Amino acid sequence: MLYHLFEYIGENCPDIPGANLFTYLSFRAGVAMIISLTISLLFGGRIIKFLKALQIGETVRDLGLAGQKEKEGTPTMGGVIIIMAILIPFLLMSDLLNMYSLVMILVTTWMGIIGFTDDYIKVFKKNKDGLAGKFKILGQVVLGLIVGIVMFNSDDIRVRMDYEVAENCEYAETIQQPENENSDKTDVKATLTNMPFFKDYELDYSIFLKPFVEDPVKRQKWAWIIFIPMVILIVTAVSNAANLTDGIDGLATGVSSIIGATLGILAYVSSNAITADYLHIMHLPGAGELVIFSACFLGACIGFFWYNSFPAQIFMGDTGSLTIGGIIAAVALLIRMEWLIPILCGIFVAENLSVMIQVSYFKYTRKKYGEGRRIFKMSPLHHHYQKLGMHESKIVSRFLIIGVLLAVLTLISLKLR
Repeated sequence: MLYHLFEYIGENCPDIPGANLFTYLSFRAGVAMIISLTISLLFGGRIIKFLKALQIGETVRDLGLAGQKEKEGTPTMGGVIIIMAILIPFLLMSDLLNMYSLVMILVTTWMGIIGFTDDYIKVFKKNKDGLAGKFKILGQVVLGLIVGIVMFNSDDIRVRMDYEVAENCEYAETIQQPENENSDKTDVKATLTNMPFFKDYELDYSIFLKPFVEDPVKRQKWAWIIFIPMVILIVTAVSNAANLTDGIDGLATGVSSIIGATLGILAYVSSNAITADYLHIMHLPGAGELVIFSACFLGACIGFFWYNSFPAQIFMGDTGSLTIGGIIAAVALLIRMEWLIPILCGIFVAENLSVMIQVSYFKYTRKKYGEGRRIFKMSPLHHHYQKLGMHESKIVSRFLIIGVLLAVLTLISLKLR
């Protein structure tokens, strides 16, 4: 909103000092993060008091872990703080006519509604199971379907490449004529994505249809058969993995802050023609708005961490964790960096795998030996370390250190090509 206001002022009243500040991505991102942090810190305490007044407290299931009894009654549904601290500054500072902006607003709102519904059923309906798993998955699948369809069909989500290359390959029919007649670049719709560690190699999902469709132009038209299910899988997997990570004070929030900052950097280099060309990654015109969104996301997570760090004054609940996961997945997909998720979101992956391994091994041994056996003392992984006697503050600190290392590895992968 402010972006459009100052854009109008800059065009019609260019002599007003500072009127053109909003044309700078770095300025808007910085202001957005400040507003996001301010909202989290100013309103977070008030929301906590409000939730306590409504007696919206967490009912902690006895898992035999130290410190559980002290957490009984801690307010939950704190994800509303995160969502509010993301959407308000983003609506103020972003280009609301940009398709990337609209997609992220949809993702945040959609996942927030699913998570809020789950928490509402747990808290107000006193149903500890919350929203049925099949409805959660259905909501995530539908969201992934929408994001995939938009990415595949929207004329505003394009990849910039050399005009001659585009003209002589399978993207010829989607070429957008360059605004500058002297430009050697053009924008095309494509199911391309960056592949880490491979120089000048971009994976096109349509290649998986090659055994069935020989004509590359036809393959591109049918690429949605591979591309959209991949988007659905990533959105569903990452949102559920983030949900599993939210188990001890500050863990999901801290890890997500690191991931959000890294995604913001990746979005910036992808949206900038010079850095994208230098790093041999795809240039995505218009994706700069994702830098603004990442700044809002980072500010919201850091602000919430103020209240969620040990001992937590509030839990984010599924309202926050499902939303965080959906956001991370969507941003990674939009900047064509989804193959970096296993590295960047390594903590999420480890937490998710620990549950899958534990459950699978338990079922296997129960069938084979008549009694279920476990590999970990408890899953997800952070509970395993709690069972070993490690304090949750130390677990969070060490996981965050690992998260920083994974973020650095993700960034240097841009040069290891």
